[in-house]
Amino acid sequence: MKWFYRCHSCGARYDIVPGRYLCDACATRQIPKRPLEGVLEAQWEGDPGPGSVPLPVEQNWFPCMPVGNTPLWSPMRLRDEFGAPNLWIKDDTRNPSGSLKDRASFLIAAFAKRHGLSEIVLASTGNAASSMAAVGAAAGLRIKVFLPVTAPPAKRIQVLQYGAELITVDGTYDHAYELSLEYSNRTGSLSRNTAYNPLTIEGKKTVAFEIVDDLIKAKGGAPDHVFLPVGDGAILAGVYRGFEDLLRLGRLREMPTLWACQAQGSSAIARALASADAGGDAFGDPIASNTIADSIAVDVPRNGLRALAKLRKYGGKSVVVSDTEILRAQKTLSSASGLFAEPSSSAAFAGWLKARESIAVGDTCILLITGSGLKDVSAAAKGLGLEQIPGETR
Repeated sequence: MKWFYRCHSCGARYDIVPGRYLCDACATRQIPKRPLEGVLEAQWEGDPGPGSVPLPVEQNWFPCMPVGNTPLWSPMRLRDEFGAPNLWIKDDTRNPSGSLKDRASFLIAAFAKRHGLSEIVLASTGNAASSMAAVGAAAGLRIKVFLPVTAPPAKRIQVLQYGAELITVDGTYDHAYELSLEYSNRTGSLSRNTAYNPLTIEGKKTVAFEIVDDLIKAKGGAPDHVFLPVGDGAILAGVYRGFEDLLRLGRLREMPTLWACQAQGSSAIARALASADAGGDAFGDPIASNTIADSIAVDVPRNGLRALAKLRKYGGKSVVVSDTEILRAQKTLSSASGLFAEPSSSAAFAGWLKARESIAVGDTCILLITGSGLKDVSAAAKGLGLEQIPGETR
């Protein structure tokens, strides 16, 4: 197979090599405090082989750890309670670091090993950092992460346990992002930053392949709706990318409706979709994020332009939920299915609860649960009305 990058905006083609992140021409249009211009997509030519998942790095370069192949299962109590016979959970809390982000980190690590790179740097709200630290530990790579001081303690502990270098940033994710780019540009280290490195999207597409394959095994059908949490828009773009590949390969007949579930306090992509549909400017000045769902809390969605384009091209939808709705959904999901999801993942369930009346009862709905609730128990304690975690002393 032949692999290459193609610019999402102008169609320019580039080789997939270290140091190539954005389109040379389109990146010059970058406006401060706006989504990335010149975002690239990994494309392929040739025959990937029956039943395979086309990826731009050969399998022998991937570290030895069980990333992906997470369960798709039927939450029977939720189905009964809400009259939703075809509701499914795709449980990516089962990845090694407890997050879907391991899919992207897995591919980034393989790319680094293939090209003889020893250090990877990134900014994160927590999950990408702990994920890259975990996969880097398995691959024998140096990992340097820039993390806002507000990141949940469990995610910071994960980073340190895995042996990565943690730089705490007294500011937002957006500040951490800029600092990490300064470092990678200065040192030549491989950047794993979301959307900026096109392979972060390519790695996340594998979840779409698993959803379709597992549904076929379970019921012989295909997904009608996929609800997923959205911050930067990278997971959304990755899932779209996977479904696009499946359509091209003839393993899927039509694009499912993807629902971008955003927190009310961090809803730039939902606002952009509404504005663009009304004929207005998509992304205006950023609004400071303010939500309990830290994993999807961003001021500037770096992958916003591509995420918006995919939503508009395929008729995707957005749904905005409050922190109260997120915490309520987190408790319902836990107590009625046995799955403890972090607030950002619970936003996907909260979005489904808000939109379900507009969906046909027989439609197949997937809840993409991207992170474990154990990553942020303080948020769950707030949802339970507890002033502190039981057993803790102040």
